[in-house]
Amino acid sequence: MKDRLTDALYGAAWSSVKKLPEPVAVRLGRTIADAVWKRRGKGVLRLEANYARVVPDASPQRLAELSKAGMRSYLRYWMESFRLPSWSRERVEGGFDGQDMHYLTDGIASDRGVILALPHLGNWDLAGAWVTTKLQTPFTTVAERLKPETLYDRFVAYREGLGMEVLPHEGGSAFGTLARRLRAGGLVCLVADRDLSASGVEVKFFGDTARMPAGPAILAQQTGALLLPVTLWYDETPIMKGRVHAPIDVPETGTRTEKTSVMTQALADAFATGIADHPEDWHMLQRLWLADLDPAQGPADGSGHHAEGTTP
Repeated sequence: MKDRLTDALYGAAWSSVKKLPEPVAVRLGRTIADAVWKRRGKGVLRLEANYARVVPDASPQRLAELSKAGMRSYLRYWMESFRLPSWSRERVEGGFDGQDMHYLTDGIASDRGVILALPHLGNWDLAGAWVTTKLQTPFTTVAERLKPETLYDRFVAYREGLGMEVLPHEGGSAFGTLARRLRAGGLVCLVADRDLSASGVEVKFFGDTARMPAGPAILAQQTGALLLPVTLWYDETPIMKGRVHAPIDVPETGTRTEKTSVMTQALADAFATGIADHPEDWHMLQRLWLADLDPAQGPADGSGHHAEGTTP
């Protein structure tokens, strides 16, 4: 019953929110965000606890302000995502403004294959739609399987409608498919700041240990593809901002495990730069740091579905 209700709610949101005028959708998102924030549920408390690690000298008042802004940013992500399928080509192309995009465009032109790795910052679906529309470049991503299956199917159909090839996270076939796409000179985009398998790479992240997926680094090593960190953020305008960071090179020496560790740490450092600059746009409502995880339970989610693209 809960699964059916969840699916029905998402379906209703997709069918109704996209019909609203944009200013109305913006106000609705902010109203919902403020109401959820005031309830101080598990997701909000986890978000606030994560912000406390990112901004360790923040007062309780500052953390409360950050979590309120964070929920508004999170609902902006959802409102945009519900509306994206109805956006015109011009609206999509004008909805994102990126810095240092030459790293991406030069990589695409080289036919070397490109891996874009992102944290849960801003709206990665909008950035992806911009890539497929403005740059006219399709790409492949991986999505966590959600319950119920009908909800997962909704997200797959939504992202495929934006021009993405979506692979399920479960099973070993995703990695092989990603590698083939990269060897053919394709583009792969992966949300990579949270390890879902409990077998990721340990990194230092804002002063403590977290696990992040090994997939981006291993794919770069095995295929020769360019590995580019990307960070996204919002400002007071309707246009999302972003930055493509300098490529992360494969170390010349070391075992595969050692090289993977070095490269994943470099990814974590790039992510931390963007998160520190725009903490309110980091939508991490789940436990991330090892000290916050219950070893008996494995990676623990906060409240709600996120349906992120992730890594194998």
